[in-house]
Amino acid sequence: MDSFLLIGQSNMAGRGCLNEAHEIDTTHIFTLINGRWKQMFRPINHDSRFSGVNLAESFAESYAKEHNVEVGLICCADGGTKLEQWMPGELLYDNAVNCAKLAQRTSKIVGVLWHQGESDCSYERYSTYKDRFEKMMASLRKDLNLHDVPFLLGGLGDYLADCTRFDFSNYTHVNKALKSITQENKLTAFVPADGLTAGSDTVHFSSDSLYEFGLRYFKVFEQFKNNVGSHSTENIAEDIKRSELELL
Repeated sequence: MDSFLLIGQSNMAGRGCLNEAHEIDTTHIFTLINGRWKQMFRPINHDSRFSGVNLAESFAESYAKEHNVEVGLICCADGGTKLEQWMPGELLYDNAVNCAKLAQRTSKIVGVLWHQGESDCSYERYSTYKDRFEKMMASLRKDLNLHDVPFLLGGLGDYLADCTRFDFSNYTHVNKALKSITQENKLTAFVPADGLTAGSDTVHFSSDSLYEFGLRYFKVFEQFKNNVGSHSTENIAEDIKRSELELL
C-alpha cells in the first residue's frame, strides 16, 4: 500500500459540506484508525465537529486509479493550528510522527501533503515562516526516513482577502513563503489555489473547490515524480540528508 501523510490546519483537515460532496470510489482508499487501515468513510479527519469533505479524497481516488494500488491516508491535520504547534517536540508533531510510524509498518509513505498558514498571517509569524517550516520538514524527514519523499505545499485561497470574520490580509505573504520553500528545497512542490472559492463560512474551501484542489495536488505530484528519475531521487536524498545537518 502507498500512503500519504496529511498535516496542517483546517483546510487540510477538510471543512467541505458533506451534502455537497462529490462521489468518490473508496474501494481502494483507506484511512489509518487506531493503527489499522479502515476503508475510507467521511469525514476522514476527525479533528472537529465541523469536519467534512477533504481534498485528499479526490487525490487518493486519482492516485489509486492511475497506479492501480491501494492508497492509505494518514490524517493528522488539526484546525486552527499555527506552524509553531507543528514544530519538533510539540504534540501535533509527535502525534504525526507516531501515526506515520504505525502506518510504515504496513505501508510505504510516498508523499506528504501540507496545507497550513491561515493562522500565521501576522507579521511576526509569516516573516519567519520559511525558516521554521524548513526546520520542521528536515526533522520530519529525519524522524521518518523520508529523505526521498516529496512534500506538497498547498497555497492559501485568494478568497481570504474578502473574509470578514478574521484578518487574513497578509495571506499573500504566507503564499510567498510557501513558494520560496519549494523553490529553494529539493523534493518539494507548490500547489496553487488560484480561482478556488470558499464555502458559506468564507474561511474554508467549498466542497467543489476541495475536490478540484485534490486533483491539483495529484497533478503536481505526478508531474513532479515524472520529472525526477529514481537514480536522481537517490542523489537528491543524499543532498537532503547533508542539508539537514545545517538545519537541525
